[in-house]
Amino acid sequence: MNGDFGVKFVTIAPITPVLGTIATGGTQPAQGGGSASSFLDMVNSALHGVSDAQGQAASAEAAFAVGAPGATLGKAVVASDRAEVAWNATVAVRNEVVSAYSSIMNMQF
Repeated sequence: MNGDFGVKFVTIAPITPVLGTIATGGTQPAQGGGSASSFLDMVNSALHGVSDAQGQAASAEAAFAVGAPGATLGKAVVASDRAEVAWNATVAVRNEVVSAYSSIMNMQF
């Protein structure tokens, strides 16, 4: 048994350069202390939080599976649920952003 238990977690790479390019109209990554960089920092921090929650869930599940001292099924389930809620919230926010972007792009002036 390799310890993955059939669960696959997504590791989220830093997206600041990509979002910076979008925030500045596609010309260059955002830099400086403007509101775009604070928004990017917030998004990047949130994505790292989701990734950390997924990592903690995987660790808790693996610790329970091998019978580590102090590891309980309850801790593993709670960590897994937290990671799932964080991921679902991230996907919901992403869907709203895509919807807003599509609405803006479909506007006719």
